[in-house]
Order: sequence, then structure tokens, then C-alpha cells
Amino acid sequence: MTTEPRRLRNYIAGEFRDAADGRTTEIVNPVTGEAYATAPLSGAADVDAAMAAAAAAFPHWRDLVPAERQKVLLKIADAFEARAEDLVATESENTGKPLALTRSEEVPPMVDQIRFFAGAARMLEGRSAGEYMEGMTSIIRREPVGVCAQVAPWNYPMMMAVWKFAPALAAGNTVVLKPSDTTPASTVLIAEIIDGVLEELGHPKGIFNVLCGDRETGRLMVEHQVPAMASITGSVRAGMQVAESASRDLKRVHLELGGKAPVVVFEDADLAKAAEDIAVAGFFNAGQDCTAATRVLVHASVHDEFVTALAKAAAETKTGLPDDEDVLYGPLNNANQLAQVAGFIERLPGHATVETGGHRVGDKGFFYAPTVVTGLKQDDEIVQKEVFGPVITVQSFTDEDQAVEYANGVEYALASSVWTKDHARAMRMSKALDFGCVWINTHIPLVAEMPHGGFKKSGYGKDLSAYGFEDYTRIKHVMTSLG
Repeated sequence: MTTEPRRLRNYIAGEFRDAADGRTTEIVNPVTGEAYATAPLSGAADVDAAMAAAAAAFPHWRDLVPAERQKVLLKIADAFEARAEDLVATESENTGKPLALTRSEEVPPMVDQIRFFAGAARMLEGRSAGEYMEGMTSIIRREPVGVCAQVAPWNYPMMMAVWKFAPALAAGNTVVLKPSDTTPASTVLIAEIIDGVLEELGHPKGIFNVLCGDRETGRLMVEHQVPAMASITGSVRAGMQVAESASRDLKRVHLELGGKAPVVVFEDADLAKAAEDIAVAGFFNAGQDCTAATRVLVHASVHDEFVTALAKAAAETKTGLPDDEDVLYGPLNNANQLAQVAGFIERLPGHATVETGGHRVGDKGFFYAPTVVTGLKQDDEIVQKEVFGPVITVQSFTDEDQAVEYANGVEYALASSVWTKDHARAMRMSKALDFGCVWINTHIPLVAEMPHGGFKKSGYGKDLSAYGFEDYTRIKHVMTSLG
């Protein structure tokens, strides 16, 4: 007996709909490599409908007092908690992620982030009113930008959806959100959860809309005349395309793109603990994280000792099925990603050495072994380009200046870390490293109160924090005569 694939649908103006032309795409479970669902392949008619719904709902949502928007977001957070097991199960099927880690490491932060932005809704800040010209008083209004076209990635489909919609809604915008074409299931479930909250509180359903589809769907969204802002988390290539498309009608753009985080380990660091923590930060989520600790720079005097410890930690790291509580990570997201990661290893130069891993695991699904590569040079492809897989590279440096040179010598600038017991050195490095985040003696923790976003080809704009909230607002000067 064959099981009929589950049918996912778009969520537009409070209705779950198929694509207008009936087109669908198969959704594959990366654990098995087999299709388990179909999703709409949305086209121009679907984009028009979603944008019209968001535009129609915008005046109502914009004009609510912040406390009312806060109430909605707090209800959404509560509903996420109540549906936590459904979210975990759906996301695991979506991505192959371990159930236990998804339950502990994703759902609580998501709920916390929604609640943070619920609070931010009531904390709009600006300069105080005052007289800057004789006989005139000036005030600043901070307003929502309008309809936001948002595109989320496949590495954290559920959490990145939260990072998109929560600040946008908190600021008074309405949303059309597109999940990745390979991972739409959890976003459709989020739409179901939000639908229930909007129904309970009596708000227009067009405040939040979900469109499933591919790159063409995303392009149609960004180029549509309705949105005032386009926000994407994705590859550098995708971000550049979005920026180019949005420039044609001067849409505001928010981009969180790739990363190649340097992890600078000095000779005075606790090498055993550093190796253990870096292995977790590099292999978590199969290395499919823009901030992953995948590019280690270690002082030459402790290079061999550190490599031995890191290779041991990697060899002890386990990948496997979602219900195995001992695994750190599951499969890569899709067949193309598996081929990309394997290709980096196959193309390694002759001077490189694979210390451990470097191969696919099993013959079903998209699993790849935890991998450590040494002997690399700064201009090697695997040092310069984002692998987005469970692969950690190691280079050595001789002094602080060379460490900074190597660390900054890539086109990405999202995150970095420094491992040392020397406080002054840590402060010097945090200033010199050209990255949006610098961790010291740790790597990868994020909190809702602090910004996440990079420089250079890692994009611009911030997620999380008050800065991420402000990105979804516009500033208006109002001047009145006192005469």
C-alpha cells in the first residue's frame, strides 16, 4: 500500500489554497530521499492575490495601538508553545533535524523571540520633540513601511520564519512570506497557528500570508509593485539578485546572506575545551548555518595539538536519524547540497589533508560525515567559499597580525570568534575583526536582545534586537508652527 503525499497549501487572506494554475512541486524528506508531500508552485496570480490581501489588511494593522499588536504576538507565542510537539515533528520531517535538539534548541528561542518583539512593539524610540527653529516644534514619527515581501531559507525554516514575521508585524507591517521550495511544511503549520490567533482576536487574516514556490515565485514577490520592503535570508547570489530587482522601484531591502566565520585560537587558549566547543559549533545543524565555526585559524605553536583534539571531537560526533537522541545533526537538506559539500572535498588541492570524515554516510538520505581538513592555504577554494556542510578547515598563523589578515581575507563578514585567556588581546581582536559579531571563548550563541547581521557580502540590515525591529520602520519628521 502506498501513502498519498500530504498536500500543503498557500495561506492567503485567511484561506488555504492551491496555486491558481494547480501546479505543485514534490517535497522530499532528506532522511529518506523520498517525497512525502506536495506544495503549490505559486505563480503571478498567487502573488497578486497575496499582495492584495496584505495591502487590504495593512491600514487596520498599521492603525492599531502598539498594545493591540503586542497582544496578538503574545498569543502567537503562547500558541507556538501549545503546538510545540507539532512544530518539532513537522520541522524534523521538513529537514531531518534531530527531534530532541529541535525541541530544546529551536522552539524555546522562537517563542522568546516572538515575545521580545511583542515588547518591542511598545518601545518605539526617537529623538524628543523640540524647537530647532524659532517658532517651530519638530517631532519624529516612526511608522511601519507597509507590505513586506519576505523569503526564508531552508537551513532553519521555522526559526527564520519567526525572524522575518515577528519584527515586521510588531512594527505594524503586513507580511507575505515565502519559505524555501524544499522546506515549506513548518511555515504552512505556522500559518495555521497564526490563523487561529487572528480568528480568536478578530483581526483581518491578510495581515500574514504564506506563498509556497521556487525562485521564480520569490522573484515575482520582490518585483511586485505592492511591497515596500523585501527581506531575504539566503545565498550571496540570491541576495544580489534581490537587491538588483528591488532597485528598479527603490524598494527597501534587508539581506542576511552567507558566512565564513573565522575561529581564531591562540596558544594560551584551553585547547581541549576549544576543540570540543568548536566541533559542536561547526557541525551543529550539519554545518548548515551562516555563523557555523567552520574556518579555524590556530597558532602554529599549538597547531598539531589542537588538530588532534579537533579530529577526535569530530570522529566522536554522530549524525543519524531524527529520533536518535545521541546524534548532533541529521542529513544535509537536499541532494544538491550533498553534491555541493562532496564536491568541495573532491576538489581539494594536493597539499590538503582530510584528518577525518570526507565521505557520505549510508546510501539513503543526504547524510555526510563530520569532516576536518588541514594543510590549507588562504586562497584555496574551501577556505574562500561557503561549504554549508559539516566541514571544518584548519589553517595556522604565526602572530596576531597574520591571524587578522587571514580572518578578514574572505568576502563574507557575518560572524567570528576569538579563543584566548588574554583580555587585552581579545579586545584588540574584537576591534580588528571585520565581522558583524565577535564571540570570545564561545561560538554561536544568539539572544533576542542582540543584533545578528553582517558586513561585506554577508549583507546588510539586522535580525533580532531593537535594531532588527527598527529596520521594519520608516522615520517621518513633522514640524508645526507655534504662531
